Amino acid sequence: MGPKLIHLQQSLSVPVLVGLLDSEDLKKRDPGEGLPELTGAPLFSAGRNLKEWLREQFCDHPLEHCEDTRLHDAAYVGDLQTLRSLLQEESYRSRINEKSVWCCGWLPCTPLRIAATAGHGNCVDFLIRKGAEVDLVDVKGQTALYVAVVNGHLESTQILLEAGADPNGSRHHRSTPVYHASRVGRADILKALIRYGADVDVNHHLTPDIQPRFSRRLTSLVVCPLYISAAYHNLQCFRLLLLAGANPDFNCNGPVNTQGFYRGSPGCVMDAVLRHGCEAAFVSLLVEFGANLNLVKWESLGPESRGRRKVDPEALQVFKEARSVPRTLLCLCRVAVRRALGKYRLHLIPSLPLPDPIKKFLLHE
Repeated sequence: MGPKLIHLQQSLSVPVLVGLLDSEDLKKRDPGEGLPELTGAPLFSAGRNLKEWLREQFCDHPLEHCEDTRLHDAAYVGDLQTLRSLLQEESYRSRINEKSVWCCGWLPCTPLRIAATAGHGNCVDFLIRKGAEVDLVDVKGQTALYVAVVNGHLESTQILLEAGADPNGSRHHRSTPVYHASRVGRADILKALIRYGADVDVNHHLTPDIQPRFSRRLTSLVVCPLYISAAYHNLQCFRLLLLAGANPDFNCNGPVNTQGFYRGSPGCVMDAVLRHGCEAAFVSLLVEFGANLNLVKWESLGPESRGRRKVDPEALQVFKEARSVPRTLLCLCRVAVRRALGKYRLHLIPSLPLPDPIKKFLLHE
């Protein structure tokens, strides 16, 4: 056993069991079936044995197997030596994707998910090479990539992306790696996600109205990466999203019914930028990338907005000037060409048979 592998005492108070009802088992059940029967001690009486109750309900192997968490504990402390030793045995290799309640956790997780959370890049890489599935989700719908991004681990993020992890995370979770990186201002992580094909709009998290009971519609811009990067004044991330082809109006491609937006919420990204008191550079970027300025209602642009902040006077002036003067033909042409290419082909601009100055212009360089 490696020197790092230690078992830590648990002294946590009442844990928040967020995500229990997001389990795959429940999502596959017919709504009329009701909840599945939970065996063993009821949750309210689990008390000090709560970890055992969780293991019984959500671990995907027999209890006698799940009690041995050495593989998961080694991933948690970054003990590569122990991982190498254990995975020489067939019994452990067959459990590499096992979700178990490990030494310091409450949610049943795979060793890869645990290593990614802790940012042990060498362990993440080793587990993947030994057959760990990169896109398995925990009971909250979180992938290993998502937790690596949430915990700010660039190395683990890059290793998972290179191994083929879905850069958009899982549709079973309401947030995405791109959204979180945009919120906390991790431009380096956001660049990596975009480079591996992450969707900078929210379309992949929405569903068509074929099954209205279960469809997800855009009802607020709060769920959008552009919105959250503006709300937290992360200008670099805001620009990266636009450069990658994010829709400058709604951060969503296709028809958007603003009548379905929550009352009092911003009606477009420009509206959100002004309401959150963002500096003029945010407004200039939206103008440059072709935002529809007529979507903003004049009555919402008084000296004080209805949001938490005052409208930045310089930003408001830039907006009003842009709205009063037609955009140049050169600017309109660039917007039209980029939209014709589509966001997933923008990275091919450098290979176009065009003069370098034109290519740099299309790339906003």
